[in-house]
Amino acid sequence: MNAIKICVVGAFALSVVGAVLIGCGGEQPAAKTPVAVAPPPPPAPQPRLPVEAPSSPTVSAVHISEEITRTCGIAEPDAFFAFDSANVRPDDKRVLEQVVTCFSTGPLKGRTLRLVGHADPRGGSDYNMTLGQSRADAVAHYIVERGLDKSKAESSSRGAMDAVGSDEPSWAHDRRVDLLLAQ
Repeated sequence: MNAIKICVVGAFALSVVGAVLIGCGGEQPAAKTPVAVAPPPPPAPQPRLPVEAPSSPTVSAVHISEEITRTCGIAEPDAFFAFDSANVRPDDKRVLEQVVTCFSTGPLKGRTLRLVGHADPRGGSDYNMTLGQSRADAVAHYIVERGLDKSKAESSSRGAMDAVGSDEPSWAHDRRVDLLLAQ
């Protein structure tokens, strides 16, 4: 009777070991040769808000037409964008708030403001059109948040179509948003 128990236990042990070997796949995986993986492409440039002095050659002005500044009594405006940026500097929001007041409750109440974004010529055509539009949209968004009726702020882009610069100081003049009185 002990011999039968040993046989049964031995057979059971062998079946367990066999099941474990089959379940583990038996073979070890071959060692993998390392493959060189190219790093991911850098992310697309994102608008950022640097803190720069207005005299820096890497900033550009929001240019408000003489017709608007004269009618609204606004002193020479200086709102700046940095190179590759579409953010309005905090220091320059005061003049934009004057524009909002003039178009909301002042002498130009009910008139439409045209915002035209520009870029310097160093980027590709599509990129510059998009950057110019982003600049115009950033200013439009700011003034609509301050109370100007959204239907009274039209934004568009000219990209680098009007760019005339050939070096950093002159490119700074190409990077701007023009605020014009719509006809």
